[in-house]
Amino acid sequence: MIQSTNESQFQPRADDPIKSSDKLKILICLLYYFPHRTGLTIHVQRVAEELVRRGHEVTVLTARYRDDLPRDDSIMEEGVRIVRLWAPIHLSRGMIMPAYPWALYTLMTEHDIVSVHLPMSETAIIAGVSLLTGTNVVATHHGDLILPKSLVNRVIQGTMYFMYRLLAWRAKRLLAYSQDYADNSYYLLPFKDKVSVVHPPIQMPLPQPEAVAALRAAWSPDGAPIIGYAGRFVQEKRPDLAIRALEVVNQSYPNAHLVFAGEYEIKYEDTWEREQPLVQQYQAQLRFLGLIPDTQEVANFYAACDVLVLTSDSECFALVQVEAMLCGTPVVMTDIPGGRVPVTMTGMGLLAKQGDAHSIGSALVQVLNDPSRYQRTREQIHEIFSFEETVDRYEHYFRQYAKQHHAQR
Repeated sequence: MIQSTNESQFQPRADDPIKSSDKLKILICLLYYFPHRTGLTIHVQRVAEELVRRGHEVTVLTARYRDDLPRDDSIMEEGVRIVRLWAPIHLSRGMIMPAYPWALYTLMTEHDIVSVHLPMSETAIIAGVSLLTGTNVVATHHGDLILPKSLVNRVIQGTMYFMYRLLAWRAKRLLAYSQDYADNSYYLLPFKDKVSVVHPPIQMPLPQPEAVAALRAAWSPDGAPIIGYAGRFVQEKRPDLAIRALEVVNQSYPNAHLVFAGEYEIKYEDTWEREQPLVQQYQAQLRFLGLIPDTQEVANFYAACDVLVLTSDSECFALVQVEAMLCGTPVVMTDIPGGRVPVTMTGMGLLAKQGDAHSIGSALVQVLNDPSRYQRTREQIHEIFSFEETVDRYEHYFRQYAKQHHAQR
């Protein structure tokens, strides 16, 4: 049963700034951007390109995280200006960009509003420069920073949180993926009066039937169920639980296949190496595709799966759930704040106990036994997670606080 909540009902007032025809100059700050592919970067890219289509000028300030990307230069991608800065020092997932303060100051003076995407290590700098320039900040929170346990990572997490608080104090608005996550986030709870909900921008093409049939024939020649997994092979996403769940699944479907889409050899942690004994134990049932950069191929992947499983210990939303639903594939997700929202709102799947491989396996068997029970139409999913409404909300808050900025100037 599809649930409707106030989170998805956004009706601007007749006198709302969103009705204005003024075009904005929007500066977006984040660490990684296209061609890097994560849920965060895809989120930002979709919003940025749609804002350009609506007539706004959008500049992305980001790191040159790879040597083959243009250095200290501005390029255009789908109308979005991208300024990539030299980043010679890498610390875990973060980077240090020596030219960042000056580049940020210069760009802030040229733009009406700043959109920051958290977490990132430059938040304190952004807060300070915005105070100097008088430029208002709207920050989107993509999830509390959680790193593998170690002394170094504990120091990184504490430092990042301190710098985040400086930006949160300065920001006019903090945007969360869902109220469920906002109510359980140690980043957002101290600033609840500034938090508004904006669902992620989700777009997914229709799967191609012939390509889907070819994938199913390749992955499961005997017609056994195909379980998909979409995400990086990292500790917080607990891919080991998806594999261990096969012990339960195999009791009903002994030839089931588990297909991973996403990066698995990650530079900043050793989860792939540590889980090799488990991978080898179930290797006959596992397939690793790596990162799939093409959106159409991603849609075909989802449609080729009978069910998508996500086993994370922490998840802000996991937009891959809605992507899979748009392709007709139900989801089994761990019952965690934020991550449970798509299944809860649509009814297109089941929730399993966090950290419990047996519960995950049982939920997978339930869905595979009666898939029609968890089917919803593409239109029903679109109605709940509307791409247009998401960008409307971004545009609304940008207009609201850019207007204040102009008044102050």
